[in-house]
Amino acid sequence: MKRILILLALTLVFSSCKDQLKLDTATSQVVKDTFIVAEHYNKKEVSIAMRDGVKLHTTIYSPKDTSKQYPILMQRTPYSCRPYGENEFKSTIAPNQYLMKEGNIVVYQDVRGRWNSEGVYDNMRAFIPNKTGKQFDEASDTYDTIDWLVNNVENNNGNVGTWGISYPGFYTTYSALSGHPALKAASPQACISDFFFDDFFHNGAFLLSYWRATSLFGHMKDQPTKEAWYKFPEIGTEDQYQFFLDAGPLSNLNKYYGEDNVFWNQIKSHPNYDEFWQGRGIIQHLNDIKPATLIVGGLFDAEDLYGPFNTYKTIEKNSKNYNGVVFGPWSHGDWARNKERQVIGNIHFGDNISDDFQKNIETKFFNHFLKDNGEGTLDLPEAHFFNTGTKQWVDFTAWPPENSVKESYFMQPDQRLTQKANRMIATSDFISDPKKPVPYTEDIKVVFTPRKFMTDDQRFASRRQDVLTFETEVLENDVTLAGDILAKLQVSTTGTSADWIVKVIDVFPADTENTEDVQDHLKLSNYHMLIRSETMRGRFRNSMTNPEPFVPNQKTAVNITLQDVLHTFKKGHKIQVQVQSTFFPYIDINPQTYVDNIFEAKASDFKAQTHKVYNDSAIEFTVLK
Repeated sequence: MKRILILLALTLVFSSCKDQLKLDTATSQVVKDTFIVAEHYNKKEVSIAMRDGVKLHTTIYSPKDTSKQYPILMQRTPYSCRPYGENEFKSTIAPNQYLMKEGNIVVYQDVRGRWNSEGVYDNMRAFIPNKTGKQFDEASDTYDTIDWLVNNVENNNGNVGTWGISYPGFYTTYSALSGHPALKAASPQACISDFFFDDFFHNGAFLLSYWRATSLFGHMKDQPTKEAWYKFPEIGTEDQYQFFLDAGPLSNLNKYYGEDNVFWNQIKSHPNYDEFWQGRGIIQHLNDIKPATLIVGGLFDAEDLYGPFNTYKTIEKNSKNYNGVVFGPWSHGDWARNKERQVIGNIHFGDNISDDFQKNIETKFFNHFLKDNGEGTLDLPEAHFFNTGTKQWVDFTAWPPENSVKESYFMQPDQRLTQKANRMIATSDFISDPKKPVPYTEDIKVVFTPRKFMTDDQRFASRRQDVLTFETEVLENDVTLAGDILAKLQVSTTGTSADWIVKVIDVFPADTENTEDVQDHLKLSNYHMLIRSETMRGRFRNSMTNPEPFVPNQKTAVNITLQDVLHTFKKGHKIQVQVQSTFFPYIDINPQTYVDNIFEAKASDFKAQTHKVYNDSAIEFTVLK
């Protein structure tokens, strides 16, 4: 049991880059032997008073070389400024080793109500557009912090940049709403934008893999602390699938959390996209952004794809600032790590990919706007994307690319995926049994949010009776997808509720040779590589705010937007689409009987149902020409 608890703690706290210590450790793999922060930087800890009097713990690393002035690079985080103490140093600071080595004033701050800061924490605190008096939000806290820093930290040049990954990425997006004139550049990376579409929910379906993370966000503290005040639940097994299957309805998980877990109780009380969730979204406020922005994401990020894509697109639509975007073959936060081989799951994409981004894009971006005052030409592309099929970087003047078109492929009988629809009405049927849900991976392990499954081999799923598989003939020419994917399902069910999961898969040729990265029980011969997947909780097919049941056996349209990709299906490969109704335990199990609140569903509500997918169902790709 002790070993399991240690595994859980390590997995939950350090597996996700949401814990900044993970990034510090990973980044230091390259620099720890050649650059010692304490030899080049002084460290100071201060408490900065906000407009309402609450004081926020702030750590300042300043270069020992005081012969010149430096910009300020700041990260605001709910994950702690550790290590605490002016004689205790992080092993690495700044967004990357280059910005650390060349000299910048680097600032970390515990956000309001977290760790060593005062105040009350509010998960995804709502933005207040027109604040008066002592009203505060994360934007005003950012403003007050920047104002103190530029007026009190010696040798600063008056320019401030912000950066952060995941939740710190959310605070980075938020900083762009602060309105402080010294803020010249912001880089939201894997940035959360709305918890109903990022992290905890996907189109209203609860990410069961995130259930344990509610400990991290849900337990409040009443005073500043340098030690963790929350504990993760003990599940007593290394088989996560079996644990959640045995647990049954979500209501049975209540025994692990009491009333003191504020966020778990908020989740249970707000199963729909109501005012609670809407108010915590940041996307709707991204208008007329002034600081330069560089949005960064991973094309295989299981946690935050919706956020960075929609943050970029919204700023691009509603603002006139410099706004660039980078998406690489990364899982959550990989671009901040310095590992030579870039591998996701069983697939090797290349070497030194993250280092190239850090040196030639991220560092150039911040230096241009913070050290060169935005003067001259910034030699960076508008959109820098990695093609995960050709394994090459491609630059675009816009995203999605201007030279792209929409093409539809239809889900036909006999497992065929064709560009011509059969006019005869036909269906592909399967029985979805909540007692035997389709696993999202064949691996047996306990993880926080999974990473490797984003490129996992899907043969295990295609061979199940409750997974529909549609596949093209062997491609005679390359087909490159560059943009979003829209699944236009026509379905029916014998029940009144159902989830719908659509996966897009690249089927490799039989003669594909293995690499050293492939799991022992797998081969790349005929490998079914997952390219993109998404879930739609069927009750939200027409409205996230006003759910509605299915009418049994009635043909119904269900549209599912899959996040953007840049992937070439090469000549000799096949395009495959899978449709299923469970994705467990990544997503919780739908009872398939309509209930008002799935967090209150009873065991008797869970029933096996027959689902049909009609042959006028299509998947619409954005194809590069």
